[in-house]
Amino acid sequence: MDLASIIGLVGALAIIVVVMIMDGGTPAELFAHPSAILLTFFGALMATTITSSLSTVLTNPKMMIKVFTSPKTDHAGAIELLVQMADRARREGLLALEEDSKKITDPFVKKGIMMVVDGTDASQVRAILETGIQQMQSRHRAGIGFFAAAGGFAPTFGIIGTVMGLISVLKQLDDPAKLATSIAAAFLATLWGLLSSNLIFLPISGKLKAKSEEEAHGRYMQLEGILSIQAGENPRIVRDKLAAYLPPSHVKHEEEGGKAGAKQQAPAKAKA
Repeated sequence: MDLASIIGLVGALAIIVVVMIMDGGTPAELFAHPSAILLTFFGALMATTITSSLSTVLTNPKMMIKVFTSPKTDHAGAIELLVQMADRARREGLLALEEDSKKITDPFVKKGIMMVVDGTDASQVRAILETGIQQMQSRHRAGIGFFAAAGGFAPTFGIIGTVMGLISVLKQLDDPAKLATSIAAAFLATLWGLLSSNLIFLPISGKLKAKSEEEAHGRYMQLEGILSIQAGENPRIVRDKLAAYLPPSHVKHEEEGGKAGAKQQAPAKAKA
C-alpha cells in the first residue's frame, strides 16, 4: 500500500470534519443533498470523458488503484542483476548471456539483453528502448491528463449546481422558512466541486505523474546498464554508474552490500 496517499487522504478528510465541527456543523451536512455530489463529481467525469478516448476512460479504475498501491520496483536488485551480467559478459563474452536472458522476468531488461546478444548496434538498442520508455510515458500522460481535466471541470460544475440551486431559491421567496435550507443546499454544490477537485482529481493526477516519472527513471537506469554491458565496461564501473540513479541512502546501502559480499567471497577463494 502507498502510505503517503492513504495518510494524505485520511488526514485531509479528518481536517475537514474537525473544522466543520468547530464551526458548529456536522459531517452529515456534506451528504444532506446527494444531488450536489451527483452533479459535481459525475458531471466532471462525464465532461472529461468527452475529451478522452474510450480506452483511457476504461483504464481509470486501474489508475485509481495504482494511486494507493506501491509499485513492485527493486532498483537495488536490478542493479545487482545488471552488474552480475556485466561481469559474466566481460569474462565469457556477450553470447554467454543468452541463457541468463531467458530467466529474466522484466520484459524491458530481457528485450534489451536479447538485442545485445543478437549483436544489435548500440545506437539502435538505445533508440528502441528509449522509444519504449517514451511510449510508456505517453500512455501514462493520457491518464494523468484525464484526472487533471476532471479537476478543472469539477469547480465549474459546482458553480453550475449553485446557480441551479439559487434558481430554486428564487422560486421560494414567498416561503421564508425554506430559504435558509435552500441557500445552504445551493452552496453545497460549490463546496463539493472544490472538494472533489482538490481532494480527489488533482491529487490523483499528481500522484500518477510522480509514479510515472519514477518508473521512467528506473527504466533509464536499466537502459544505461544494458548499454554498459554491451560496451564491455568493468562491473565496478557499471555499479557506480547505476548507483548514481539512486538516492544517497540507497547508494550507501549498495556500497555496504558490496563490501559484505566481497568479505564473504574472500575466505572461499583463500580456502580454494
